[in-house]
Amino acid sequence: MNPANYREALTEMREDESEGADILLVKPGLPYLDIIRLLRDNSPLPIAAYQVSGEYSMIKAGGALKMIDEEKVMMESLLCLRRAGADIILTYFALQAARCLCGEK
Repeated sequence: MNPANYREALTEMREDESEGADILLVKPGLPYLDIIRLLRDNSPLPIAAYQVSGEYSMIKAGGALKMIDEEKVMMESLLCLRRAGADIILTYFALQAARCLCGEK
């Protein structure tokens, strides 16, 4: 798919639906928030966003270097995927985010 052409995402979505897809997956998630929203607005299928290892590593490195607040940036990155329309988020931060959401450190 050409990442500069959002119309291709709609074409792929229609093809996936006609082939009986149970879910639509957007990978990587963060650079394609607009595509997640586009799919959400045009398909009844659940939308999954995959936060790939590069996105995870970027946040971890920034946190390790004290350039960012790792927990805040992690949670904001997950929130923006959800806000864009993702029903499911696949992330390497799953355990860390769950602990944060439960009030654990």
